[in-house]
Amino acid sequence: MSTPQEAAVAPKAGTGFWKENLRDYGMLISLVVIVIFFQIATDGILLRPLNVTNIVLQNSYIVIMALGMLMVIVTGHIDLSVGSVAGFIGGLAGLLMVRWGVDIWLAIIACLVVGGMIGGVQGYFVAYFKIPSFIVTLAGMLVFRGFMIAILGSQAIGPFPPIFQKLSSGYVAELISSDGGIYITSFLIGIVLACLLVWQNFRSRSRRLMHQVESEPFGFFVAKNILVFAAVGYVAYLISSHRGLPNVLIIMAVLIVAYGFFTNRTILGRQIYAVGGNARAAELSGIKTTRLVFWTFVNMGVLAALAGLVVAARLNSATPKAGTGFELDVIAACFIGGASAYGGVGKVTGAVIGAFLMGVMNNGMSILGIGIDYQQVIKGLVLLGAVCVDVYNQRR
Repeated sequence: MSTPQEAAVAPKAGTGFWKENLRDYGMLISLVVIVIFFQIATDGILLRPLNVTNIVLQNSYIVIMALGMLMVIVTGHIDLSVGSVAGFIGGLAGLLMVRWGVDIWLAIIACLVVGGMIGGVQGYFVAYFKIPSFIVTLAGMLVFRGFMIAILGSQAIGPFPPIFQKLSSGYVAELISSDGGIYITSFLIGIVLACLLVWQNFRSRSRRLMHQVESEPFGFFVAKNILVFAAVGYVAYLISSHRGLPNVLIIMAVLIVAYGFFTNRTILGRQIYAVGGNARAAELSGIKTTRLVFWTFVNMGVLAALAGLVVAARLNSATPKAGTGFELDVIAACFIGGASAYGGVGKVTGAVIGAFLMGVMNNGMSILGIGIDYQQVIKGLVLLGAVCVDVYNQRR
């Protein structure tokens, strides 16, 4: 039986809820359909433990930068320089650690600080000089691509120290001995994460019902959480069947939780959405719009730097071509995940779903032997379709 709170919002739940959340659930359903399609088309290769781990490792930089790009897009701006910044920071890390022998942790901190400074310089021009972000970051893309080639001298730098390599290629230490090829510690961490997700969903639903806020039908809510628990548990089983949880997956999980909390539960997070929704109205209501825009670019610079470190650690070298095209995958992940090209709309979960949807498509098409030319065509059409849906929703 439904509670009095559920009964109070029941009339809306069947109509308005689906209209308001069609985009979010549509992206999730699309991801599931694409996974099933490629699982069948690749004769089960897609969801083999080794390949699932590879998908996580190959798309870690997209997820990390998509979280920052989402904040930039929500404010109504764009950052085209993230790929060049990530490549430049990877080159700087190689210069510091390999050539100059700087302490690993000191070098990592320095790289993150430099990334924040780069984002700050670009954000200053966008926020305070009112120069369009497209122009500023396009210039940044060219500038930092040139700087990267300059510091590397058109040659790769490596290998990195083994400790630094563990940032991307390391795995969580097992506290419990493995049994039957399963890494027990990693599997238990995955199950705990699944339980926390379900518990958080129930808390959020209870809070919404308490405040008479529209929520999804109870039957759908229960089914959704059963599927969430099963999906996370199954992925945890697959990953723990290979070598356990990658360190970079822990980093991604922490960032996703942190940014999810920031966007949903903090005043600054809500103000960022207000700026994107209507910057003039937000300014008149007392929100310091220029400062918020500036800090979103600083945040983007730090995450681009972190992504550059992750890529360098995975490749075990800093190469002149690192970061090429990253900005396209990151921006596409945000738009495919439901972010609006007009600003003010977008969710952390949507950006993550969009990133993995792109990752599964890339991996699946590569397994099937589809050439890079047609891969680009397909990804471009998917991005165009996502933006068309956004434009349709705006006009409606």
